[in-house]
Amino acid sequence: MSGKKRKVFSAQQKAKVALEAIREVKTANEIAQQYDVHPTQVGQWKKELQAQAAELFEGKRGPKATVDPNASSERLYAEIGRLKVELDWLKKKSEGLL
Repeated sequence: MSGKKRKVFSAQQKAKVALEAIREVKTANEIAQQYDVHPTQVGQWKKELQAQAAELFEGKRGPKATVDPNASSERLYAEIGRLKVELDWLKKKSEGLL
């Protein structure tokens, strides 16, 4: 089985080709030739980008849904505890100077 190895394209390369196709300055065949991909692949990447473009801007307003309010309060309580220990240490240190 001595077939050609598949080319692996990074996400950045795919995005570049898809954006070039969306601009429609060149034909799909010209873009395919320039970036060494199949013209059908150019069309698929273009459709994928157009379909997923709206998801980039979803949920941009307000608090993020993935933020866990319990994690924030735990972090704040940990910070309060650290500051309290530091304050106690400074008070003890300053008593020795007087």
